[in-house]
Amino acid sequence: MNCLFSSLSTAALRTRRSIAPKYLGLFAFTAVCTAAPAAMGAERIYVTYGPLEESVPIESLALFAKQGKIDSNLDGFAQYIKESQLADIHSALQAKAEISQVTIAQFLYTPQGEVLLRRLGRVIQTKARQPGFYAIRAALILAASDPEGLTILNVLRKFPTYGIRIDIARALGIANELTSLINRSNQTIAGVAQLSEAQAASEPAIPPAAMLQPQLPGPYTWKKSSVTVTSPNRPRTFDMDIYLPQGSPQPAPVVVISHGLGSDRLSFEYLAKHLASYGFAVAVPEHPGSNAQQIQNLVTGRANEVAEPAEFINRPLDIKDLLDYLTQLSTTNPAYQGQLDLQRVGVIGQSFGGYTALALAGAGINFAQLDKDCGLENDSWNLSLLLQCRARGLERNQYNFDDPRIKAVIAINPIVSSILGETNLSKIQIPVMLIAGSADTVAPALLEQIQPFTWLTSPNKYLVLMNNGTHFSTIEDSPQSLFLPPPEVIGPEPALARRYLSGLSLAFMESYLNNKSNFRPYLEPSYALSISRDTLGLRILRSLTPQQLQQFRISPPARRPVSPPVLAPVPLPSPPPIAPVR
Repeated sequence: MNCLFSSLSTAALRTRRSIAPKYLGLFAFTAVCTAAPAAMGAERIYVTYGPLEESVPIESLALFAKQGKIDSNLDGFAQYIKESQLADIHSALQAKAEISQVTIAQFLYTPQGEVLLRRLGRVIQTKARQPGFYAIRAALILAASDPEGLTILNVLRKFPTYGIRIDIARALGIANELTSLINRSNQTIAGVAQLSEAQAASEPAIPPAAMLQPQLPGPYTWKKSSVTVTSPNRPRTFDMDIYLPQGSPQPAPVVVISHGLGSDRLSFEYLAKHLASYGFAVAVPEHPGSNAQQIQNLVTGRANEVAEPAEFINRPLDIKDLLDYLTQLSTTNPAYQGQLDLQRVGVIGQSFGGYTALALAGAGINFAQLDKDCGLENDSWNLSLLLQCRARGLERNQYNFDDPRIKAVIAINPIVSSILGETNLSKIQIPVMLIAGSADTVAPALLEQIQPFTWLTSPNKYLVLMNNGTHFSTIEDSPQSLFLPPPEVIGPEPALARRYLSGLSLAFMESYLNNKSNFRPYLEPSYALSISRDTLGLRILRSLTPQQLQQFRISPPARRPVSPPVLAPVPLPSPPPIAPVR
């Protein structure tokens, strides 16, 4: 999930960095303030913990924000906070979110926005102890419309009651949940890395004479064309870009790339070009209803949802209609006759597109799991549930998206834990690669990729972990995007993340669509370790059991230095600049 959720990701990242169990109570106070209280006349913040209550004038916070001075009203709190934490709070108070009042108003009236407001409203209340749902929404919108902009202090001043009450006991519970998730995630990620490194140490190195460089461009030129597809069975049309390799001696296998929520078909153009340069025909659809235009429609009032529940059905059907269209095109259009092998199809998807890919691989919608998990939606730090749980609004049918033409899938930061669940993910039998980012705060790696990986029963499955990778690491900026995430949300070295993805995608599709065994070594832990960089680590795991996953939580692995493979790291040169294609 992209676009608007990047701002939520920013807040989550800041929260994760500043948390310290020793100061959970104070963290809860500052984090909740950072998250969003606010407006028209509030003068004091009342902090309650059971029968105890303290209050702080908002102007004392303003003095601290503007001059760094701690007056007598704040001194009682400041003595419990480390200097580094005070510096973080000072920076947070000075930060300004660049978002318009129309954009934030539209989001806060969506089902996803209202879930967040309900959760905040249990912690941030009016002076009269009423839930802060409506007051928080009003304060955020008023602050965004003010010339000073959307800052924490401005939100506080716009809160429409005299006082803002913070329930520390509830805030402490939320902070404890976050701490628990972070600790479990860190233990699991360390365990996955250690298992991968142990496997790498036991594998033979690739002989230098046989070394390929799958992250570099291939030998083929390609031609791009754009078409509009009309669904024969639904009132739906969508645009599609086709990248057709030129001069291939045989019909090309087809790879479909499905973008995430709020993205578009240019977000993975670099990957389409890379695969086409190796002889793959690449089709990149634009999913109306969950693309960048949908977010634009939300902001301008032409839509009232980030994505309608129907998109969980429409997206997989878009791919099936696309394949049917290409089948017809290959028989009626001379330019495509004999050019496409539509019995060898791979699908690559990111976030919502990751769900799309796995649904087409044989995993249907799991309503029983949704009903079980979505009752906890208001209390979860898994932001992806804000989207997954919308599927409960669908008619309760047995949706079957399985397509026998699809022989392999790659899911990048997929959102699957509830919408597909263990029962349905275990039905997938074709080769699968799940790609996770350890710093993904939208679709957390532990909940949405690592644990679901243990549910897969396919004999050919791969878990790829980008250490320090985020939900946005592999997405390329598109000129059509309404929101561009800030650098701290995108994460370190996005160009390197894209090269990782290009090389892994090529090796995977060559292995399982073209049955080229010489590409299999580039899917092994030893190769991943050989090209891994400290700033953005890369690990691959071929198997992980639920028992091993549980053991990571009980007995965290001790990290130890691992000798690198004999093979020297393969250089990863930057690709030549390519002008965006509209």
